Amino acid sequence: MYLFIFTLLLVLFQYVNSKSIIEDYDKNLKRADGQVEKYVDSLGQMENKMLELSHFNLANNEDGITYWDERGVDADKLIPVIKDALYSMNVYEGDDHPLIPYAGTGGKRITMNTIKLLNHKWIIADFSDGTIWGEILLGYSLNDNKDLKFEVLNSFLYPIERY
Repeated sequence: MYLFIFTLLLVLFQYVNSKSIIEDYDKNLKRADGQVEKYVDSLGQMENKMLELSHFNLANNEDGITYWDERGVDADKLIPVIKDALYSMNVYEGDDHPLIPYAGTGGKRITMNTIKLLNHKWIIADFSDGTIWGEILLGYSLNDNKDLKFEVLNSFLYPIERY
C-alpha cells in the first residue's frame, strides 16, 4: 500500500514537473520565433535600404562598368584613381581650390571631404573649410592618353546659420 501511494506521488510529481518544463520550453520557443520573425523583417528592411543607398554608385552600376569595359578601362581600378586625383587637389597653391568655386573663410583652406562616383560620367562630393560647407557635381572623362579631366557642373553652399 505504501509502495503504491509512493509510486502514485512520484508519478504525479513527475507529471507536474514535466508539464511545467514543457510549458516553459513552449513559451521560450514562441518568444524566440517572434524574435526571429522580427529580425528577418529588420534584415529585409536593411537589405532594401542598402540597395536604395547603393543605387547611384559606379561600383554597382552595370551600364557604367560596361561603358568603361568597352573602352578598355577596368572600372574597379579607375574608381580609386579618380578619388585619389580629387583628394590630391586638396593640396593646392594659393587661396582658390582648383575645382571648388568658393573661397575658404578666415584664412582656412577649403577641401573635398567625401567623394562618390555616381556613374560613368558624374561625381558628387562635399566640401568644407570647417565653417562653410557645400556640395559639388562634377563631370569626368578620360582622354585617349587616359588622362582624367574634371568639369564643374554645379555647386552650392549651405547657408551659415547664426545663433
